[in-house]
Amino acid sequence: MMTDIQNSVQPVSTSDIDADWWRQAAVYQIYPRSFADSNGDGIGDLRGITNKVAYLSDLGIDAVWLSPFYPSALADGGYDVDDYRNVDPTIGTLDEFDELVAGLHDAGIRIIVDIVPNHTSNRHAWFEEALASPRDSKARARYIFHDGRGENGELPPTDWTSMFGGSAWERITEPDGTPGQWYLHLFAPEQPDLNWDNPEVNEDFLTTLRFWSDRGVDGFRVDVAHALKKDMAAAVHGNWTTDPDEVFTRSDHPLWDRDDVHSVYAAWRTVFDEYTPPRMAVAEVWVPPHRVTRYASPTGLGQAFNFDLLKADFDADQFRRIIETNLEYAAQSGASSTWVFSNHDVVRHATRYGLPKGTGGKDQHGNNKGTDGIDWLFGGGDPAEVDAERGLRRAKAATLLMLALPGSAYLYQGEELGLPEVGQIPDADRQDPIFFRNSSEVGRDGCRVPLPWQSDGPSFGFGCGDAHLPQPEWFAEYAANAQMSESDSTLGLYRAALALRRRLQGAETLEWIETQDDALHFVRPGGWHIVTNFGTSPVELPGGDVLVSTVPLEDGRLPAEATAWVAGPHLTLVR
Repeated sequence: MMTDIQNSVQPVSTSDIDADWWRQAAVYQIYPRSFADSNGDGIGDLRGITNKVAYLSDLGIDAVWLSPFYPSALADGGYDVDDYRNVDPTIGTLDEFDELVAGLHDAGIRIIVDIVPNHTSNRHAWFEEALASPRDSKARARYIFHDGRGENGELPPTDWTSMFGGSAWERITEPDGTPGQWYLHLFAPEQPDLNWDNPEVNEDFLTTLRFWSDRGVDGFRVDVAHALKKDMAAAVHGNWTTDPDEVFTRSDHPLWDRDDVHSVYAAWRTVFDEYTPPRMAVAEVWVPPHRVTRYASPTGLGQAFNFDLLKADFDADQFRRIIETNLEYAAQSGASSTWVFSNHDVVRHATRYGLPKGTGGKDQHGNNKGTDGIDWLFGGGDPAEVDAERGLRRAKAATLLMLALPGSAYLYQGEELGLPEVGQIPDADRQDPIFFRNSSEVGRDGCRVPLPWQSDGPSFGFGCGDAHLPQPEWFAEYAANAQMSESDSTLGLYRAALALRRRLQGAETLEWIETQDDALHFVRPGGWHIVTNFGTSPVELPGGDVLVSTVPLEDGRLPAEATAWVAGPHLTLVR
């Protein structure tokens, strides 16, 4: 049940949005290679995105976050960057990037781009120069090179494991052809870590931030923001590990979340504030909750991702505790909180919520996957294990709750279609380095399969030929064109909720209303009530008009695993 309120909402011109536009923005993540293919080569591109600006505007988002589009060999989905100030030719050109920015801005949509500062690719001009230069050279000083152990340096400097499996060190061949030093790569070997104690590295990234800001970019998503600064002397000679159980649970590790990383972001903030309005930034950080606030400081990046709801079970107590804690942290930092359920690194939440109990364990970051079917890197296995209907029902309920929270809502392409994970991809078609380097994980390809725009035709309207990852036949059921005119579709729900959200937002506060067990009820300023039923029996709703709900009501009550927004008696919608 939902209103048709979206038809009365017009896009907001970016010129009318103040410096705080990001605080409660709905941000839509686009993984460019899998969004829309304009030239039929199987790869999504910038022109494909530009062609879908009307769709994005109708959806009702405030900003697009563009995952890496830079020149890359795709050793890690574009996060291995060859050139930070250019566009991969398979994705487009700088002129086409400018056209995309203009098209989005004309539609009242901001643009955030991914910046990848922890590492370059091994094809970057700097790294190629380092390989051709001698030990202790200026070129090698931009990266983290170290002599090996053993009689002839044949052993890596430490026994650290990379985040993608295998050693975190790779040995090079010296210019004279002899076996040489080792370089650090916390991720894939094609992603050598930069040395952020090097002033040249710092200055070059300031140049990159200005390059994109001058082209109209409104903000930056900072990849692995907590990894830049490293105390290599303490790390190599101490008893340290890169095991996720330690890395992501302690705050004194020499490789991760060091206090001196904030000097980097203070310099970045100076650059952001050169522009009107100032450029925003959001940090991807995997650190203890009390450490997140420093990244979200107004003198630093200004906002940081909160992944706590993404990691939680579909459970009322967990949701309330997470919401309360993160709103408190946001108040401490002066930022707004961020909320997210899906992105390019995790299994889509429509699938996670449909997994059976007991698929626990730990994800690639060392976090518990949960006891209620939350398996981050599922991606494979038997689709019969997934209760798709229940998964989508819970995903809708969780998302509608999330869209009502104070703070920014980050959405991932395709979730507005209710897309589940593509669980079975032939090994020969897989692309994620996690699959090739870690025998216990199938990787992240299942959430990166190109979108279905049409229920028939080549690649379901993604392009005019085959897509770079195979799409299952059942994608036809989720195609955008099949949902566009259906108000009770998942797409219809997102459009209605996002349109209402824009008109209902006020102060970044909420008030909890006590209700029965297995349900949450809170009210936002102006009398906007949100009720989510996590249980198995219907619950009562407060009096007032139902603005939107994820399922039809049953005798005026909210059914199991559902969310509704209700207008209080004095609610005023802002136009």
